[in-house]
Amino acid sequence: MKKLAFLVFLLTLSAFPAQDFRSYQFFDKISKPASPEIMVSELAKYDVILIGEYHDNSINHWLEKKISEALFERKKGAIILGAEMFERDNQKALDSYLAGKLDPKNLKDSVRLWKNYETDYKPLLDFAKDKKLKFIATNVPRKYASQTSKNGIESLSQLPENEKKYMAQLPIEVTLETPGYKEMKTLMGDHVDELKLMNFVSAQALKDATMAESIIENLKAGATFIHFNGDYHSKQYGGIYWYLKKKNPELKIAVISVFESDKPELVLPEKDFVPTEFNLVIPNDMTKTY
Repeated sequence: MKKLAFLVFLLTLSAFPAQDFRSYQFFDKISKPASPEIMVSELAKYDVILIGEYHDNSINHWLEKKISEALFERKKGAIILGAEMFERDNQKALDSYLAGKLDPKNLKDSVRLWKNYETDYKPLLDFAKDKKLKFIATNVPRKYASQTSKNGIESLSQLPENEKKYMAQLPIEVTLETPGYKEMKTLMGDHVDELKLMNFVSAQALKDATMAESIIENLKAGATFIHFNGDYHSKQYGGIYWYLKKKNPELKIAVISVFESDKPELVLPEKDFVPTEFNLVIPNDMTKTY
């Protein structure tokens, strides 16, 4: 009788689905699951790594730091960090912070910080500070992107030379054939006039081209440049990647793309999916930082 009761208990347990608490899964370019160890080993071979992120996703930011730490160990410190979230004209203040000359409490007075800086980007900056690494403010100052969106990219040529140093060298090639920009046109729909569309796309191109130029200007032989940016800036090998390749076709660049999944087993999208070197899948209900 006891044996029968035990068997009934086991059968009852098996009737309940197993819980899957995975918080992330990496896949390689042929959509096979990839361990973090294998991924880091492969990434160490590249000149540039573009890590796409969802800005408000906590696991995304945690993984950025873990990948940076692992590559620091793997390459014996030969890494450089850089991010979309810091703008070129703030580099001097950023360097002062990294050198310990600027109090953390005063950083916000000298650097335009994102609202999720404390939770999501300060750990990366402090990692660079602790390890005495370069951390490059790669993005164009937001006022120039805003100007482009309103008045067009041609308006930048009227700026004084001392301001142009904060953006990619003009003129900047802008084409709707670039991955991502074509998608912008689709998303905006036919109700948006051509001039407004091109101004909006040009503002994105200004950011991407400036980030690409910032990366190239700070490359060092034997070191890997790890760049943190919104996924849209490098998805499908567009954006920053496209401008990097335009400037230096020989660069070995890896892209880590990110996707959300509502399935417990964390699977890649079934359609409209262009795999990059590594593809991160995270739960769509992962804790958001804002």
